[in-house]
Amino acid sequence: MMISTKGRYALRILIDIAEHQADGYVPLKESADRQEISEKYLESIVNTLVKNGFVEGLRGKGGGYRLSRLPEQIVVYDVLTAMEGTLVPVACLEEDAKTCNRMSFCQTLPLWSGLNKVVTDYLSQYTVMDLMRRDTDAFDYVI
Repeated sequence: MMISTKGRYALRILIDIAEHQADGYVPLKESADRQEISEKYLESIVNTLVKNGFVEGLRGKGGGYRLSRLPEQIVVYDVLTAMEGTLVPVACLEEDAKTCNRMSFCQTLPLWSGLNKVVTDYLSQYTVMDLMRRDTDAFDYVI
């Protein structure tokens, strides 16, 4: 599994907005400068975040973006699936996948199902607030 720049930058921009929204809406240009991301590229990312209800925007003077919910309510897994689509390791585990005629006797399916569960569980336990804390010990994962 490879998370694209869209997924990685979406998390970075959500953290940036969360850290700077105390004064109101955060201008996209300011976030782009702080994060060293092209403002044009960031626009497409933020549009997806708006469509998925993570942020809301305001046009005009004093405009920009702010989180539409608290940072502790924005789950990393939800953000990444909004940006990346599916995170499943194989096509047969996708939600709308055609039923595979080998599924009942597939010897590798338990492996892929287990990997999918580990990834989903791991990413689902973290929120934007957790990422804001920068506590590296919080990201230890034991199976």
